[in-house]
Amino acid sequence: MAKTSNAISPTRAEDYPQWYQQVIKAADLAEVSPVRGCMVIKPWGYALWENMQRVLDRMFKDTGHQNAYFPLFIPMSFLEKEAQHVEGFAKECAVVTHYRLEHGADGRLVPAGPLEEPLIVRPTSETIVGAMYAKWIQSYRDLPVLINQWANVVRWEMRTRMFLRTAEFLWQEGHTAHATQEEAWEETRRMLDVYAQFAEQYMAMPVIKGEKSAGERFPGAVSTLSIEAMMQDRKALQAGTSHFLGQNFARAQDIKFQDQHGQEVYAWTTSWGVSTRLVGALLMTHSDDDGLVLPPRLAPQHVVILPIYRDDQQRAEVLEYCQSLLQQLQAVDYGDGKVRVTIDDRDIRGGEKNWYHVKRGVPLRVEVGPKDMAKHSVFVGRRDSGSKESVDRQQFVATVAATLDAIQTALFDRALALRVKHTRPIDDLDEFRAFFTPQNAEDPEIHGGFALCHWVDDPSVTPLLNDLKVTIRCLPLVHDDEPGTCIFTGRPSPQRVVFAKAY
Repeated sequence: MAKTSNAISPTRAEDYPQWYQQVIKAADLAEVSPVRGCMVIKPWGYALWENMQRVLDRMFKDTGHQNAYFPLFIPMSFLEKEAQHVEGFAKECAVVTHYRLEHGADGRLVPAGPLEEPLIVRPTSETIVGAMYAKWIQSYRDLPVLINQWANVVRWEMRTRMFLRTAEFLWQEGHTAHATQEEAWEETRRMLDVYAQFAEQYMAMPVIKGEKSAGERFPGAVSTLSIEAMMQDRKALQAGTSHFLGQNFARAQDIKFQDQHGQEVYAWTTSWGVSTRLVGALLMTHSDDDGLVLPPRLAPQHVVILPIYRDDQQRAEVLEYCQSLLQQLQAVDYGDGKVRVTIDDRDIRGGEKNWYHVKRGVPLRVEVGPKDMAKHSVFVGRRDSGSKESVDRQQFVATVAATLDAIQTALFDRALALRVKHTRPIDDLDEFRAFFTPQNAEDPEIHGGFALCHWVDDPSVTPLLNDLKVTIRCLPLVHDDEPGTCIFTGRPSPQRVVFAKAY
């Protein structure tokens, strides 16, 4: 029987931004908090973030990094030491100016008094980390310093969207110091590769690795590298960044050391990070009009078993069968561990229970009733394709890891096909305008995609891009040697760059 309705309303085609919010609600990932611009990450959403953390943390440690923790509060004077940095973050800073609460004359709580120096709630930690590195690094023998921290940060965003842009969010930030420019550049590229590997192999999200233009560069950096992904509305999302800071922060924070020749020199530093924005990226890369779709390598649960019975006698028999199936599945190797499986025996209707797990994106749903038991089979539903079939129980157990791998691969291939379909070389300015101008005024949220154009950095280009709400996403690190002519200025251009509307 053909399906007549979707679990999520509106659909992606009807209202993409609202669809995104409804998927978060239906999957029970997060909800708006009483604090403006902040969110409460609920257990299913946090389990997804924990899986991301677990994989990334192992990848960081495999590349020689250690975890540490630095203060939430940063003295304002620290930010003032690096002019570009403070200018880049000044409008987003949350500032603590007073200490301690006491009862006022009217009995209400009031701050007791002002701080001697205002404290910034960290928007990023380069300056406070640099202050510590200046104490720790005295000799070339102290280098390199390779540290990561898992933390929360605050950026006072005016327009927020859960997971994509909130006033407070969770992330990791790596901070490293090196003896030479070459070592720091190698680190910057290495960590970009780590992010790209994670995005593609675990998130099933294809990315383009590239360098940011000067206008999109991290404040205070010499160079910023990023991974860029296409979402289903064909907007770009910056999914991770790695910054070569040169000696800018080392000079500002006085991070210097005695080299092998006895000369006092400044260190070369990097920083790099990804955040809970990856949860939003994953949602918009794979989900559909029935809710969340999760790549198995990151799904909190790979398989949910749904027992079906009519009376207490059947219940006991079916649950015994389900419990033994669960134990078999839990013994199967998959990815970095075992198959994650649970039994949902809540006392609610079968259809409602099934849709609950569809909307949460569980890769495989397994229904078991008396008829399935009689045939020694299970009824399996795949979340990615919507297919359903009866499968011999032992065959299902024997092939569950291969099935999960097939889902992982199918999700990546589908996302890559979307990007390929909506990526176009453009050599004409009128075509460029048309590509980024909505063809249907009633559907302004579905965008052209990625435009690959020749470009040279010139201030005259900025007003046109601003008018179209288009940005240069990156200068791809892997590209054809194809000199051409900038479509905006007519000047010679060494390579094409990626233009897109973006989150």
